[in-house]
Amino acid sequence: MQPRNMSMSGVVDLAAVKAAQEAKVKAEQARAEAARQGGGGAVSPADLVIDVDEAGFESEVLQRSTEVPVVIDFWAEWCQPCKQLSPVLERLAVEYNGKFVLAKIDVDANQMLMQQFGIQGIPAVFAVVAGQALPLFQGAAPEQQIRATLDQLVQVAEERFGLTGLVVDPDTEPGAPVEAAPQAPAGPYDHLLEAAVHALDAGDFGGAVQAYKNVLSDDPGNSEAKLGLAQAELLQRVQGADPQEVRKAAAENPADAQAQIAAADLDLVGGHVDDAFGRLIDTVRRTAGDDRDAVRLRLLELFEVVGSDDPRVAAARRALARALF
Repeated sequence: MQPRNMSMSGVVDLAAVKAAQEAKVKAEQARAEAARQGGGGAVSPADLVIDVDEAGFESEVLQRSTEVPVVIDFWAEWCQPCKQLSPVLERLAVEYNGKFVLAKIDVDANQMLMQQFGIQGIPAVFAVVAGQALPLFQGAAPEQQIRATLDQLVQVAEERFGLTGLVVDPDTEPGAPVEAAPQAPAGPYDHLLEAAVHALDAGDFGGAVQAYKNVLSDDPGNSEAKLGLAQAELLQRVQGADPQEVRKAAAENPADAQAQIAAADLDLVGGHVDDAFGRLIDTVRRTAGDDRDAVRLRLLELFEVVGSDDPRVAAARRALARALF
């Protein structure tokens, strides 16, 4: 598994909506199976803190992250700051009562995982949500800061991925199967959102765009459909593009609005968020009239893809205002 560098406040991964829907589907399947077998779906408090090694990473972290956020504590026996941080995380895992699971990984015994996550020093804390990794913080942070980070993680997991955590029962035997907690009934637009995900899977970006527009025509404020539409439209625009030709045209024509717009789309799809924003802001400075307005509008569309609460978007908005005025 190759972790992705993600921001909780603005997931840039263009598969975020797809991952969210897949996580919801898997959670529904787990609940249905539990109901079929008559299981209660509860876990013991002891199951909220687990030791994980490379052999168990797939099942204990990746698969489990489709049901509940998994916070990873990278530590070592010789690390003094780890000895300060780990007890705090363990206590909070129990206190949060199933909102996340804490996975402890000894870096000395699991060097490969340490390398895959690109860890330079410990303690280091990551989270995995719906199979996607994101860094939380490094070092023995103050408890208030840790709580704020965990609160944000829990909120994002629920709002973006539909993960509301696990049911915890002190009377449950440790080691019982981990199953998703009961969640809200399906929303009125879930079938349309699922249709959009299937269209994305099939490479039918036009179909995904239409499915998201169908949701927004009835529910203009639907945040999942807004994000999905912005991402599907971006993928539709870059489909079939020759990256070398697009970048060559942009390099040879720095004041060509359409050339820069096309290159910025590729920048964002490639995960180069700052490059995409910077390119378009520079083009705003070089252009005027309709060209400038086209660049500005595309930049606003890319802000939607990244997420309005991402700090990179806030910085780019300020830079855009300076370029315009």
